[in-house]
Formats: sequence, structure tokens, C-alpha cells
Amino acid sequence: MWIPTEHEKYGVVIASFRGTVPYGLSLEIGDTVQILEKCDGWYRGFALKNPNIKGIFPSSYVHLKNACVKNKGQFEMVIPTEDSVITEMTSTLRDWGTMWKQLYVRNEGDLFHRLWHIMNEILDLRRQVLVGHLTHDRMKDVKRHITARLDWGNEQLGLDLVPRKEYAMVDPEDISITELYRLMEHRHRKKDTPVQASSHHLFVQMKSLMCSNLGEELEVIFSLFDSKENRPISERFFLRLNRNGLPKAPDKPERHCSLFVDLGSSELRRDIYITVHIIRIGRMGAGEKKNACSVQYRRPFGCAVLSIADLLTGETKDDLILKVYMCNTESEWYQIHENIIKKLNARYNLTGSNAGLAVSLQLLHGDIEQIRREYSSVFSHGVSITRKLGFSNIIMPGEMRNDLYITIERGEFEKGGKSVARNVEVTMFIVESGGQTLKDYISFGSGEPPASEYHSFVLYHNNSPRWSELLKLPIPVDKFRGAHIRFEFRHCSTKEKGEKKLFGFSFVPLMQEDGRTLPDGTHELIVHKCEENTNLQDTTRYLKLPFSKGILLGNSNQTMKATKESFWITSFLCSTKLTQNGDMLDLLKWRTHPDKITGCLSKLKEIDGSEIVKFLQDTLDTLFGILDENSQKYGSKVFDSLVHIINLLQDSKFHHFKPVMDTYIESHFAGALAYRDLIKVLKWYVDRITEAERQEHIQEVLKAQEYIFKYIVQSRRLFSLATGGQNEEEFRCCIQELLMSVRFFLSQESKGSGALSQSQAVFLSSFPAVYSELLKLFDVREVANLVQDTLGSLPTIVHVDDSLQAVKLQCIGKTVESQLYTNPDSRYILLPVVLHHLHMHLQEQKDLIVCARILSNVFCLIKKNSSEKSVLEEIDVIVASLLDILLRTILEITSRPQPSGSSMRLQFQDVTGEFVACLLSLLRQMTDRHYQQLLDSFNTKEELRDFLLQIFTVFRILIRPEMFPKDWTVMRLVANNVIITTVLYLSDALRKNFLNENFDYKIWDSYFYLAVIFINQLCLQLEMFTPSKKKKVLEKYGDMRVTMGCEIFSMWQNLGEHKLHFIPALIGPFLEVTLIPQPDLRNVMIPIFHDMMDWEQRRSGNFKQVEAKLIDKLDSLMSEGKGDETYRELFNSIIPLFGPYPSLLKKIERETWRESGVSLIATVTRLMERLLDYRDCMKMGEVDGKKIGCTVSLLNFYKTELNKEEMYIRYIHKLYDLHLKAQNFTEAAYTLLLYDELLEWSDRPLREFLTYPMQTEWQRKEHLHLAIIQNFDRGKCWENGIILCRKIAEQYESYYDYRNLSKMRMMEASLYDKIMDQQRLEPEFFRVGFYGKKFPFFLRNKEFVCRGHDYERLEAFQQRMLNEFPHAIAMQHANQPDETIFQAEAQYLQIYAVTPIPESQEVLQREGVPDNIKSFYKVNHIWKFRYDRPFHKGTKDKENEFKSLWVERTSLYLVQSLPGISRWFEVEKREVVEMSPLENAIEVLENKNQQLKTLISQCQTRQMQNINPLTMCLNGVIDAAVNGGVSRYQEAFFVKEYILSHPEDGEKIARLRELMLEQAQILEFGLAVHEKFVPQDMRPLHKKLVDQFFVMKSSLGIQEFSACIQASPVHFPNGSPRVCRNSAPASMSPDGTRVIPRRSPLSYPAVNRYSSSSLSSQASAEPSPSTSSLSSTHSASPNVTSSAPSSARASPLLSDKHKHSRENSCLSPRERPCSAIYPTPVEPSQRLLFNHIGDGALPRSDPNLSAPEKAVNPTPSSWSLDSGKEAKNMSDSGKLISPPVPPRPTQTASPARHTTPVSPSPAGRSPLKGSVQSFTPSPVEYHSPGLSSNSPVLSGSYSSGISSLSRCSTSETSGFENQVNDPSAPGPGPGPCYSGPEEPVRKESKTPPPYSVYERTLRRPVPLPHSLSIPVPPTAEPPALPPKPLAARSSHLENGTRRTDPAPRPRPLPRKVSQL
Repeated sequence: MWIPTEHEKYGVVIASFRGTVPYGLSLEIGDTVQILEKCDGWYRGFALKNPNIKGIFPSSYVHLKNACVKNKGQFEMVIPTEDSVITEMTSTLRDWGTMWKQLYVRNEGDLFHRLWHIMNEILDLRRQVLVGHLTHDRMKDVKRHITARLDWGNEQLGLDLVPRKEYAMVDPEDISITELYRLMEHRHRKKDTPVQASSHHLFVQMKSLMCSNLGEELEVIFSLFDSKENRPISERFFLRLNRNGLPKAPDKPERHCSLFVDLGSSELRRDIYITVHIIRIGRMGAGEKKNACSVQYRRPFGCAVLSIADLLTGETKDDLILKVYMCNTESEWYQIHENIIKKLNARYNLTGSNAGLAVSLQLLHGDIEQIRREYSSVFSHGVSITRKLGFSNIIMPGEMRNDLYITIERGEFEKGGKSVARNVEVTMFIVESGGQTLKDYISFGSGEPPASEYHSFVLYHNNSPRWSELLKLPIPVDKFRGAHIRFEFRHCSTKEKGEKKLFGFSFVPLMQEDGRTLPDGTHELIVHKCEENTNLQDTTRYLKLPFSKGILLGNSNQTMKATKESFWITSFLCSTKLTQNGDMLDLLKWRTHPDKITGCLSKLKEIDGSEIVKFLQDTLDTLFGILDENSQKYGSKVFDSLVHIINLLQDSKFHHFKPVMDTYIESHFAGALAYRDLIKVLKWYVDRITEAERQEHIQEVLKAQEYIFKYIVQSRRLFSLATGGQNEEEFRCCIQELLMSVRFFLSQESKGSGALSQSQAVFLSSFPAVYSELLKLFDVREVANLVQDTLGSLPTIVHVDDSLQAVKLQCIGKTVESQLYTNPDSRYILLPVVLHHLHMHLQEQKDLIVCARILSNVFCLIKKNSSEKSVLEEIDVIVASLLDILLRTILEITSRPQPSGSSMRLQFQDVTGEFVACLLSLLRQMTDRHYQQLLDSFNTKEELRDFLLQIFTVFRILIRPEMFPKDWTVMRLVANNVIITTVLYLSDALRKNFLNENFDYKIWDSYFYLAVIFINQLCLQLEMFTPSKKKKVLEKYGDMRVTMGCEIFSMWQNLGEHKLHFIPALIGPFLEVTLIPQPDLRNVMIPIFHDMMDWEQRRSGNFKQVEAKLIDKLDSLMSEGKGDETYRELFNSIIPLFGPYPSLLKKIERETWRESGVSLIATVTRLMERLLDYRDCMKMGEVDGKKIGCTVSLLNFYKTELNKEEMYIRYIHKLYDLHLKAQNFTEAAYTLLLYDELLEWSDRPLREFLTYPMQTEWQRKEHLHLAIIQNFDRGKCWENGIILCRKIAEQYESYYDYRNLSKMRMMEASLYDKIMDQQRLEPEFFRVGFYGKKFPFFLRNKEFVCRGHDYERLEAFQQRMLNEFPHAIAMQHANQPDETIFQAEAQYLQIYAVTPIPESQEVLQREGVPDNIKSFYKVNHIWKFRYDRPFHKGTKDKENEFKSLWVERTSLYLVQSLPGISRWFEVEKREVVEMSPLENAIEVLENKNQQLKTLISQCQTRQMQNINPLTMCLNGVIDAAVNGGVSRYQEAFFVKEYILSHPEDGEKIARLRELMLEQAQILEFGLAVHEKFVPQDMRPLHKKLVDQFFVMKSSLGIQEFSACIQASPVHFPNGSPRVCRNSAPASMSPDGTRVIPRRSPLSYPAVNRYSSSSLSSQASAEPSPSTSSLSSTHSASPNVTSSAPSSARASPLLSDKHKHSRENSCLSPRERPCSAIYPTPVEPSQRLLFNHIGDGALPRSDPNLSAPEKAVNPTPSSWSLDSGKEAKNMSDSGKLISPPVPPRPTQTASPARHTTPVSPSPAGRSPLKGSVQSFTPSPVEYHSPGLSSNSPVLSGSYSSGISSLSRCSTSETSGFENQVNDPSAPGPGPGPCYSGPEEPVRKESKTPPPYSVYERTLRRPVPLPHSLSIPVPPTAEPPALPPKPLAARSSHLENGTRRTDPAPRPRPLPRKVSQL
């Protein structure tokens, strides 16, 4: 039976459990579980990580832990009772674990490894804490380390700052908000600003002296030297080196390591140096022989210095090598370090041995205890401590020192009868009073133990030696009296004996007879002469002699003799026990001289403070002893002396002696009667304040009042103890009177001088310190009343001195912080006076920082949820007094501009934060009763309204992100909890007081606005939190967004008809709320939109306003990253929302206005689709087609569906920026044109918008024109730039702005030059299908045609698309996909190349137009594209596969022409037609004939530099025909069976025969021309061609053309040289010439690069899937079947498995380089060269390819592939037309082609604007498709144009085909044989006229160029021709394929741009 558990509530899983039993709960090791029930060794419960799943698990798998249970029962909560630091560590490490792995994924290796180390460290520390064997101090230390590491990790990972108190996490519910704020701020500050250490220490380690010739022992002396003051500032660190230059005692680190301690921050500057003096121990001269002298002397060796500033970088200076210098003369040794510092190079140089000193130096920061902890290894190994000279900056009580520093300065000695100066050595001894030498009290430095005697170094032959050696004498105090120092002077001989001869001595006593020590300073000592054998052990013999020249007595001769020689020393005493001050001694010995008491007390103020604090207790005993002796006489003097001593302790140097005085008062003070005198004198001073002119002394007294009161209270206590509490009442009266005097003095106003107010300020600053003393004698209430009265007496007028106001506030602050205020009884008494002063200051907005601190302290004492009556009353008082002013203060300080300085800004933020914390604390403490009282306290509705507006505004400020640092989530959540609680209270007041007739829009608007920004806060978006953090927040606060959302809904429902006031203003804010991905919140808020639509419909009959606002806001919000796919579905769904509320769509469908409502929902949904796509695309890095396509989609949506002009223009500019970034300059120009066409040439002013300044419409349009022209220029789309140049030039001309007009004309001219001089590349075009539901909406299941980049071939394009869509699958066939592909949850890409079909044919077919111009028209303004797919229908004839070879031709029509505002546009319509084998053959022959005519024409006019192209073409056609090529057509179509079975093809068969005969005619004429120009070495080939030609004619059944063909100067580049049957035949002659403009050498066609087996005829630059290899540089893949009719030497037939099915025509590029789907298009160079060859009819592949041509592939040297590369082609959006075609010369001709009339578009701009053509017609305006007449027609082998995989042409739209096939066209006249009179006309037309600018909107049929017109004799009817074989199909194409009479594309009327 399952029993609920009592104690087993919480545990940790110690072994993983799979949960395989019924109801088993799967658990992993380390999971924490909460246990609900138990039964026979099993528990039932849940894992805390997933509390929703409950189950059973074995009890043995769980380790139980102690826990406390809250809310016992169904919703009980278990909290582990372990140490909170352990709990925090566990949860933090779990969170870090997940994020740590993410760091690895994101490749943040550095942080990954650092965090790993920290996590391991924390785990180790956690183990130590859990074991529980740590001492209290060690535990504290470990917790400090843990929390430091946790904080570091949280900061690095961007997690929240954790508030802590004594290392434990703080629950914000358990402390006041002000305290929480302080904890957060403290941790934040600690994190931001590391505390600067005030104390620094220098660690020195001596490594070695590197020198080439040492051989002697050395002494090294380190010290710190102040070069500014020229004095040492530290003691010396002394160490000895052996003969190798290494420390003598390496095993004792303290002998070669030292720590220079207690350096102040002021001493870390550049002029503080480390000086190193090196003394050698050895012979007098460094180079003397060893046996010269056995005695060793100390001799100077060298010196090194280093500035301490070099160590400030903080890095350890290991193995630093210091250069060692030596002075040039020994007499300069004493100041060598100064010379080196000053860089006086003449006085020193490097030591001869080039020595270097190796040391390690490190600067350490912090107090010495901290250094001991952090660098414990240094101290544990041993280090000597080197102090500063004298006392440190702060003298610590209890510090025992008695150090006398002696500096051996210099001496003046006589020669002593010698010819040379002496070598003087000084020896020093300390001799005690008994004459005995004191042992071990001479210290050379910190690294060496003290010695008993000192020997100075010796300077060679120097009678005025200067040593400057500093020694420390740590002599005990008891040995000081009577002791003296003796100095003995010896001459050191350099002779062999090396003896030292004594010649004199000096001495100095350490203490004078009156008890004073030797004064500090320099002393000139007398040198007493003596002999070597003089016995100085008997001190009595010389102590009676004078020792110093300063105290010479008398003028005896003996004395005078001794004065010639002198010896100088400097002494400095650092003692806590001895004094050099006589006045101090006199005071301490006052009883021996009672008459001097007054003088001693007066002189006390002149004594140095360090002397007084040294004898503080003795001095105080003396003072109170004197007071007891005679209080009447000395009371005032003693009081003044006491005040002086008390104030002395305020000095920072002696601050640490305050505890000494406190200890004295508590333990040693014995003046039981002193209180009377102290009170009396103090009152006397206070009473005199208002009258006294000089207040300085009185202020000193007031400053000391804290300790005076301490003495008074202690004295009274001692008296009470002694007398049993006598005179209690009298004492109370004295205190009352004293405080009355104080109150009187405080209440006085300062008149004129500020002295009185200064005294008041001094009193107030120290008064709060008295409270604790008064509490020792009086009751709490009594003291509180005394203090209240005293503080209440302060003047409250505003114009009181500012400094006094500040001090008054500080006094209040100290009062609140005092012990007195913590007591509830006294607090209730003091609170009103505190609040009164706070209110006054806040009203004036003064001293806000202090006010904030005081308020914080007030609230810190009021704990949360304290229901004590006293606390509730306090809250009443505070609310009444401060709430209003607090709100005003926050409003005031947050509206001020923030200060500029960083420190000021921090202060500003601090004060704001503190006030906010105070307000939140107050609101959190308020109960229902407080709110009710507050609301009832307002007398009028206006007051209530102002209050509500104020508090709502403050709440909005509190919600701002910048209010708290970003990692203060804890603080923000607490604030939000308080805000929502308050808002719920206040919303009732809003409903009761401001609805119906009292409705107030402003206050309701403020409420809704607050609610919306509350919900939108970043810190409440729980979806962004980690699961554990989200769980904690939900447990503590719930989802506050939903609570506020429900409140909004409730308040909205209450509004009734007043809702209309908020429509459409609140649509945006409410929409923002619904975009939050919280289902409950969305369900609450979305129905409000229905309500809004309903009310707007009632008011105005529609809801256009709602719609407009909804759409505007949706764009801005979703671009900020809000909203998601779920939201889109929710908005459009018909699923019920929640509870009784149906879905939005369902509700709308019930309304009378449902149609417009549903339409709105559909529009919004479609907009969201596009916005979501746009946002997703914009997240990517580089600009790609997806971004541009998405922007185009959105832009068009705004224009066509929403008609949102401003949004439309914004997205135009976003698209423009994308194009510029991607360097799509042509597209950028077209994009900017969209904005340009919205503007007119008017002077209407336009407002500032985007990057445009305020300007007129004319100026903006001019600016746009220039920008567009620049982009067209950069994109090499110069023709379009020319049109714009003309338009703007026209404007300049109309304004007579000739300067700009000139510039524009020059620009126009430069564009013409660029067209002629620069090359442009023709881009490839690719059809891309995007299939599958995983594509964005704007691409999904649509097909597009894309303009490729320069040099981009199909393989490269396909790879680019796959990179843009990395998850897409490339389809390997060209078939239309089925529905399963459309609906698949995947991405499929189908890509193949397509051929552009130019719309305008006139320029392309026109003779004499340079290719530079034609190239533009071939690839610009293209609406139509096509691709062909060959296939076999019926049974395939293996002997002649042409019989069944059909072609499926697919035409694609785009929504806009390319190029345009994008590189790709969607396919609007596709048409598929099938071409029969016969039609295919006709088209192939037509194309080949055209190619031949072009080459012959070029050769005739000498446009070719060599004849090879013509030779190859003739060879290809003739050779293939001879070997059975054309005969295959005969076999297929001219046989009786075919004619009988296809009677409808009669005309077509006749046409095919006609073309074959025509080809023979052209070949004959070509051979005649070839003979004229063929070089000598090619003659045999020509002869062979002629012979083969006759064979070919005979195979075709042709005998001779001599009767009908004669040489004639006819030229037929575009016409057919057919013979006119009725008229006389025109004569043909190879000599006949025409004057045609000479082409560039680049215009020669390329020689054949393909074998005849290749399936590419290269007839066209229009690649299609069926003829991919036509433009490939590779040979065809075997996968593509060749079905060409071939002879034995022609292409072999392929196997049946390669039949032309849909499937095998579409293989992957990897399988076949020249695949049918992914062709390699023609090289641009080839393309350019082809441009002069052929007309618009593209050739089919040629079956007549000879075998030799396969092998031979000659390339003439005069032509190269690179010679004709074209520059980049530019784009067209469909707004910009192709530049107009030059008009042809007027000539009578019959129309050569049928022209479909096109409905005119709506009229353009007003005709009054001039004759400038409309530059931007509608993007959907239709242009008749045409065919490029100069498409490349160079076949693979210059064959007759027949091939198995025929190149499918566009002849159905070509002018040439129409001339033949169009049944509606007039019958053809005679062939183009032109008579003489026509020649001049043709010659004139060789240079085309300038562009004609015509109004594009009124389009008319373009007349056919002259070259395509066939002149018809006016009298004769055209001769009858055989029936037209293609008539039927042509008619079908006219009706189907051609885009005849399309519905005019809607073009936006020119609208005024509303101030944009």
C-alpha cells in the first residue's frame, strides 16, 4: 500500500534507472527527485527537471537528503536544507554544463577551456565543503573562493548577477528592496571597479653578480631613494656574495630575498629609485698582488639604479640585469647613485669588468596580511622585511619601536705628518653606562643579523672622506639611558703588514641629562686625538670631554687644539617610548614643578602629535590628575588640552589611536568627579557661541563633543558606582540645560557672517555620535525625545546656507543609521522629524544622494510582510508624507540630461536606482488599507487623476531597460511584481472614477500604454530563459505577462463606446503584445482586434483605419524580430481560442461585414508570410538572390495589394542598398527608377525623408536622375543612361540652366563613346524552379528566370544556387514536377539554361549597325525565353532518324522584363508547341543559308582579315552534302510514301526543296567569291571544293545555274538569293561589291572547334535544354542521341538506350559536360564574333558533316577566343524601355512581316511636359516578342545546318520566317536584286541617326527595316509561288504563341508623393 512520505521528501539519484517496470520513472545519475509516496522499497515521485511526469523507482537508487517542505499537500514545495552555497553551486554547474557544450560548438575555445578549469575548481571546493572538516575561517575562505568563481563564470556567460549576503544567495522576498538594491549595487561595483590598494610592497630577490674577474667577496646594499628630496626613504637590505658573485647563504632565502614594505601610493612615481651599492672585501687596490697585504678592507666596487616606475606594469621582472657603474674618482662615491640618476656621464662609467647584477623584482599591492595570504609561499620559505625610514603613514597603537638611525656622513682630518692623505676607516661601538660594549645592536640592513661593531669602507688617500652610510641601532629603552656611541678613526696602511693605526676618536651620548634623547639632525662631533696604544675601554677618561662643537664650553687651549678635525653624523630617532621633547617631559613630570603647570598646558598644543600619541595614556592621566588637583584653577585649561588631544585623533595619521582612547575611557579613566567640570565648561562654550566673534576655538570644542560626552558619561557612571547613584536628578538637569543651550544655539539664524552657521554645522556633524552615550544613562524614549527636540529646533527656512543644509541632512542620515533609530519605540518618535527634513530637501531637489541614502536606510529597517502595528503605522506616515514627493523626484531626475563625466554618471544612476528602490519598497509594504486610505485622501478627481498619471509615468520609467544593468534580472522581476500588484489596485480606481460621463482619455491611454510596455519587457520573455531559470521565475511570480494581458482585456471590455477613442491608436501596441509567443496571452489579446473592427465598422461603415494601422505596425514589429510562423497561423486559423471565445476568423464570419473582414485577415496573413521570409533572409551575412527576391516580393506587395506608398518607397531604398552591396548596378538603377517615376518636375516642397533632406520635388527628382545615370553607367547599361540624360537636359534647357545642360550633354556624349569603345559581356539566362514546402512563400512552387553574373556558366550558377539553399536537392531532369514534389516537406531545385528572345528585331536585323550596339538589344528588355527538347515520335528509323525527330519548344513569359529591379523574375505564362521533323529541317536549312550569306557578304566587303571562316563553312556544307547529308532530307521527305501519307505538308516540302536549291545557288556564288580571295596555299582545297560542289549538285538533281544565275553585285545578308521567275534574272558576280562600313577585325567568325559528331552546331547563342552542347566547348556526351542523317563518315548512330526521351535528355552536369539541362553556353568571345553572321533564323544542327572536319580544326592566328569578349549586359525592369531603334531610310517596300497591333497603355504624363518619352511604363506592359537577327549561326562544322539534335530556332517569330510563312502577309516579290538607283540610298544609311525619343505609352507597330523589305513592282502582281508549307503552323503560332493583344498591364497613375 502506498503511504505518503513524512520525512523522505528529497533525494539524489545515485544510479541510473531505466524505468522498464510498469509505471516506472526513468532516472539518470545525478537527477534530483521529489518523493510523494513509498511502498515496500519503492518510492513514487518525480524528477525536478520534469515535474509533470510521475512514476515509481527503487528506494535503493536514491540517496536521501534533508529538506523542508512548504505548502504541504498536493502543491507542496521541497527545499533542500543544505548550505545555500552548495545549492547554488549545484544549480549553477548544471546550467553551465549545457552552455559549456555550446561554447565548443560555437568554436569559442579559449572560454571553453577556462570555464572547464573553473568548473573543476568549483567541484573540488564543493567537495571540501561537503566533507565538513574545515575550520570556520577556512570555510569562510573556501566560500569566498567559490562565490568569486561563480560570479566570474556567470559574467563570462552573460548570466544574471546573484545578490549575496555573507556568500549565501539572498531571497529577494526576505529582505527589503532597498537592501536588495544595495547588495546588487555592491556586487556590480565590485565587478566594475576594482578597489585601488593604498599600500604597496616591493619584493626583491638577489640572483647573482655577473662579472669576469671577481675573486673577492662582495656586500650588496639595496635601498629606496627619493631623487626629488635627495634622501633615502627606506632602510637598507644588506646581503653578502661569495667570490663567484652568488649569495653566500643560498639555503637561507631571508638572506637574499627582501620585501620593502608600506610604500604609499605617493611613492610609486618615476623619481623613486631602487639603488644598489656594491662594496668589495679585499685589498686596497683591486689589482694588487695577493701577498701584498693580508688585511682586508671594505672598498667601493660599483653602483646600479632602477626607477620604480619601470615596475608599474604589474609584470614580474625576472632575471633583470642591472648595469653596474663606478665613479671616476672615489671622492664622488657618496653621490654616485645621484650622478647616475641625473645621467652626469662625466662622473661615472661602466665598471672595468663590465659587471651586471641579476635580480628579480615584483611590485605587490594590498595590506601586508593580504600579501601574506596571497603569496604564502614567499613567506613560508623566508623573506626579510625592510621597513620605511621612521614611522609608516599610519601609526598603529601597540607598535613597539625604539630605533636610532645613524648616518656616517663625513670627516675632516689632518695629514698627520705624512706627505700623502690618509686611508681612513671608521669603527663604531655602542657603549653602555658601565663602559661595556653592547653586543649585536648595530644593524647594517635587513638581510644580515645585527653586529657588535661596524667598520666603514675605506677611501684611498682621502683626508676629507664622505661615506653616507646608514646604520640602524635597535637599542632597548632600558639600555638607552647612560649609553653612548664611540667612533674610532684608523689609518689603513697599504704596506706589506697592512696594519691599521688608531689616530683619533669621537663619541656622542644617546640621552641628555634632563631625560631627552639625542635630538634629530646633523651633529658635528669633535675628533679627539689619541695614540695607537690609548686605552678607550675606560670611558670615564673621555666622557667628561666635550663631544660636539655645538656645546663647546670655554676656550681652553686643549679644546681649541682638537677643533681642527671634525666628524659629522646624522641621527634620527624612531621610538614609541622615548621623546626628544622637553615640554612633553615637563608636562608628564608636573608634580615636580607645580608652578609650571599652566605653561605646560599652554605648550601642549605646540608639541608634535606623534609625541602626544606615543604617551597618550600618560598624557590623559596627567590632565585628569591636574583637574582633580584644582578644577577651579585649571578646569578650562585642562578642557582645552583634552579637546586638542581628541581632535588630534581625527587626523588620518593618528586615526588608529581612537581605540586606544576608547580603551583608556573604559578601563583606565578614573575621574569620577570630572563630569561636573566638563559639563560646566562645555555649557559655558555653547552659551557663548551666539555672542563670540571668533568661532574657531568653539568649533574645535564642538568637534570633540563625542569624546567629551564619553568622558562625561563614564565619569558619571563611576560616580554612581561609588556613591550608589547620588545626585541623579541634578545630573539630568545639567544635561537638559546643556541640550537647551544647544537647541537655542541651533535655532539661531546666521545674520551676515557665516561663522554661526559653520558652528551649527560642526555641532550637527558630530551630534549623532552622542546618542549611544546618552543611551547608557537614559531610557530610549527619553533620548529619542531629546534628539527629536534638538533636531526639531533647526531652522527650516529655505534660504539657510547650503552647506548647513547638507550637514543637517547628514545629521539626519547618521541619526537613521544610529542604534537609537533601530528601536521601534524611538523610531516612531523620530520618524516625523526625519520625514519632515527629507520632504523639505526633496521639494527643493537638493542633496538627492544623501536623501536617497537616508530613505534607503529607513526602508531597510522595515522588513517585508511585517504586519506589526507599529510598522503599519510607520507606513501610514511615510505614504502620507513622501509618496507624492518621491514620485515627483523620480520624474525630475530621470527627465534631466545625464551628466557627461563617467563618475558623475555613475552617481546619477546610483541616486536614481536608490529612489526607485525606495518607491518599490514603499509600494510593496502597502496593504489594501493603505491603498484605500491613499485613494480616499484625494479631495477632487483632478488630484486623483494627476496622481494616477504621475504613478503610471513613473512605472513606465521603471520598466526602461536602462533603469538597471542588464544582468540585474532579480531586481527587475521584483520591480515588475510590485508594479503589477499596484496596477491591479489602481485599475479599480480607474474603473470607478473615470468611466462613462467622467471618462478621461489621457489617463486610460497612459494605463494601456503602461500595460503594453510592461508585457513587452525583455526580462519577462520567459521563452528566452534557460529551463531552470524559467521554472524558478514561474514558481515565484508566475507569468506576469498573462496577468497583465487579462487585465488589459478586462479594462477594454469595461470601456464600452469609449473604445472608439482608442481606435486606431492602440492597434499597434496591442498588436505588439500579440506577437509575443505566449499562447495564453495571444488568446486573450487577439479577440480585441475583432472588437476594434466591429466598433470602427459601426462608426464609419468600414475599418480602413484599423487595416492601415495594422499593416504599418506589423511591418515595423516583425522587422524588429517579433512574431513567428505560429502567430501567422493563429491569426488566420479557425480554431477556437480559449474558453468561450471563438477564433478571430470565426467571429468575423458571423458579422455582416464578414467579406471585408476575411479579406483583411487574408491580406494581413499574406503580409506576415512575406515579412517572416524577409526577416529570415536578412539574418544571413552576404547579399544573395534570396534577400533581393524577398525584398522585391515585399515591395510589390506593398504597391499592388496594399497601396502603401511610404512603405513601398522605404523598401525601394532597402532593395537599392542591397543591389549596391552586391554590385548589381543596373538593377540598382532600375530600383531607384521606381521612386523617380512617383515624382514630377514640380516645385512642390517635400519633407525630410530617409536620407533625403527637405527639398523641392524637382530637386529630389534631379538628384535621383543623376544617381540612376551613375548606376546605369557603372552597370554598362549606357543606352538607358542616355535617355535619362536627355530628359534631365530638357529640364535644364527649359530653365535656361546652360551650365548644367552643357555638363549633361557632355555626359551623354561620353556614354555614346562608351557604347562604341568598351566591350560588354552577354549574360546567360537560367530557368530555376523552386519546388517543395520548405521554400519561403515568395519562392514556393514557382519558377523564375534569372540573369547570370558575368562569365557565369550553368555549372557555376547551379552551384551558387545550391550554396544559397544548402538543404535543396537538384533535380536531374527538365520535366514539370508532379503534385508530390509540390507538397513535399523539402526543397527541390530545377535549373537549366534558356534562350532570350529579344522583343525588338529592327536593330538586330538592320544592316550596318555595329555589334557593340546590337549586343545591348539581344539581352535587354527580354520578356520571353525558350528552350527546346528533341524527341522521337512513333517508330524510330535506324537508317534515317530524321523521319521521326520532333522538337518540343517551351516559351516562358515573365511578369517583368529582364534586366529589372531584380536579377530574376517569376514566370507568368508558359506555352509548349511541337515542331514536326519537316518544320525542323526547314528551320535548320534557313539558318544555315543565312549564315552562308552573312559570311559571303563579309568577305565581299573585306570585313574579314582572313578567309578561313568562309573556307571552313563552305567545306562543311559541301563535304557533308556530298557524303549524304542533305540527301537524308530527300530520303525522308521527298519520297512518295511521305508525300502520300502527309498531303497537308505539300507546301512545306516545296519550301524545303526551294531552300535546298537556294543553298546550292548560294554555295556557287560563295565559291566564286572564295576563288577571288583564297590565298595561294589554299588553292588545292578550293579546287577540291569546286569538284565536290558539282558532285553535290548532281546528287540533288541540279544541272547548271548558268542560264539563270549570272554574276551580279547583289548583296544578301538578310534576304534569300532566290531567282525571280517572271523577271529577268539578276546577275551575280564575285567582283560585285557594296560599300558597307568596315567592321573591326574582331567581327570575324570563329573557326569550327567542334567535330561533326558533336551535337552542337553552335548555330546560336541561345542555349536550350535540347541543344546544350551547341554552345559547349566540349564534345557531346554519349548520353545524348545523335539522330542526324549520316553517311559512312558522318556521325555514327548511338545505341537505342540513349533515345531522346524526357528523362535521358536531362542528365546531371557531372554525367555529361554538355548536358541538355545544364548546357555550357557559348563563350562571350565567340558570341561577339558570331554577331555578324546570319540573320534571325537560327540554324538547326547539320547532318552534312564530313569526317575530315572532325579531325582538322584549324584556327587562324589572326583570330583568338579572347578578341571579342563583351562587357557586362545591363538590365531592364520593364519600366525602362530599350532605347528606340534608329529610323530606316524612307523607301517604298511592302511590309515584310505581320505586325500585331498592341493596345496602347494608359497615357503617360501630361503632354505639356514636352516630347520626352515616358521613361517608366508599367512593369507589366507588353512588348511584342521578336527574334534577334544577328544571333550566332556558326555551326559546329560550318555544315549545311542539319544535325541530329537540331538547334531549335525562333523562326516562328523572326521577320524572315514571317515573310515566307505568314498567310496574311503579301506574297513575296522578286528576290532582293537591287537596281542601281537604290545604291546611294543604302549608302546613306550606313550610320544610324541619333536615338529617336518617342512617347512609349502610345506604342505603334515598328516598321520593318529596309533590309527585310522586298520591293514589289507597282504594276506587276507577285509571281505565284509553291504553296507555303508552314502556313498552318504559322497561323497557329500567331494565335497561340505570340502575345497578341494582351490585356494592358496596369500601370500606377502618376500620384503625388505625399510629402515623401
